[in-house]
Amino acid sequence: MSALKETAAAAYFYYYPLVENLRQVERYVTTGVGSNPATPFNSFSHARKLAGPEDTFVTINNDTVYSMAQLDLSGGPLRLDVPATGDRYYVLQFVDAWTNNIAYVGTRATGNEAGSFLIVPPGWTGESEHPVVQASTDIVSIVGRFACTGPGDIPAVTKLQDLLILESLDPAATVNGLPAVDANLTDELLFWQQAHRWSQAFPAPTAESALIEQFSGLWSPDVDSDDLRAWYADGVAKLEDATKHGQAPVFNGWTVGLHLFDYNLYNLGLGLGTIDDDRWKILDEKVRIVERAIACRLGLWGNHAYEAVYAQAFTDVTGAPLIGENTYLINFPEKPPVGAFWSITLYDIPRYYLVDNPIDRYSIGDRTAGIRYETDGSLRITISKDAPTDATARANWLPSPDAAFRLVLRLYMPGEAILDETYSYPPVERVSNQDT
Repeated sequence: MSALKETAAAAYFYYYPLVENLRQVERYVTTGVGSNPATPFNSFSHARKLAGPEDTFVTINNDTVYSMAQLDLSGGPLRLDVPATGDRYYVLQFVDAWTNNIAYVGTRATGNEAGSFLIVPPGWTGESEHPVVQASTDIVSIVGRFACTGPGDIPAVTKLQDLLILESLDPAATVNGLPAVDANLTDELLFWQQAHRWSQAFPAPTAESALIEQFSGLWSPDVDSDDLRAWYADGVAKLEDATKHGQAPVFNGWTVGLHLFDYNLYNLGLGLGTIDDDRWKILDEKVRIVERAIACRLGLWGNHAYEAVYAQAFTDVTGAPLIGENTYLINFPEKPPVGAFWSITLYDIPRYYLVDNPIDRYSIGDRTAGIRYETDGSLRITISKDAPTDATARANWLPSPDAAFRLVLRLYMPGEAILDETYSYPPVERVSNQDT
């Protein structure tokens, strides 16, 4: 069983994105998530506010208002209509069952004009007058984000959200949904059952068939429940460790996930808005599977870097963990080179949820109302548990919890200096309270 134990650890990393992703899909169509109410497959669920602590979704952003749709293409193609958005940034990101980003519609990819698109299931060979989104699995998530400057901007966003339309080409079509699993199983056994049944219903790319064959022994009747529980615990521990020791480069204490979402290799040429270039592919299979699991654990439904770059900090620039009893400064000498906007968001550990605070500020960036720049154009952000006494520092304050936390710097439509790794990220520096 020792050899099978090592196989099981690899299998946990392989199947974790599928299982965790489809669990979130199920949440959206049954109970909803935070501000996004439950809606059936093939219809949009709209949040009507920016995300807050009640939105219990890993590394959710506080920059955009979400419009989500869980698609089941077992009933055939769907037409998608999008509105004209003027100068407002938006993106509709298409994610398959295995968390592969397969297409984008929006400001960067297709522009801000109104338009229609056809979303088609695997193997579809018809013709369309509209641009086609070719799905790689029957289940696909549309992760829609509309830039929003704050509560006063919500009505304008709501009008745009309500103009997003999904319509089946066959109104009488029925869909299969997710295969049923035994809800009475323990967490450990439930994971393996979901991995087995869901991977059969939503097959991985055929190019990975040899890899999948290595895992077939896990489904043998000779494997008992105790082994499955132990292998699950081992996989969880190894993934948690891997999140702290991934392949992403570190710049001034920021771990920059420039290629964290580059694990999809197989249908980039068919996907609107995707780039079929080795620069945006993790070619090493072992690295690719690990990075995919890390990406799912730290930021499910994150974009390719050419849409948005995510840099995370668990520590200050010296390597000391970020904790609420300290005060930190981040100094931006100049505005980051982005085509849309940027922000820093704070999350708790280990859930990676937004943290309640007295001023309801969960992120800070170039669109934050009331922030104050220095006379030389620089911006100094203060992160602390207690409100700063200095007026400028208080205007630029991102509240922290009385515990360990994590920061995520988001750069939307990043410029080439960010993509070619020549941008100088501002360090997170611990300071004494009197300095702020």
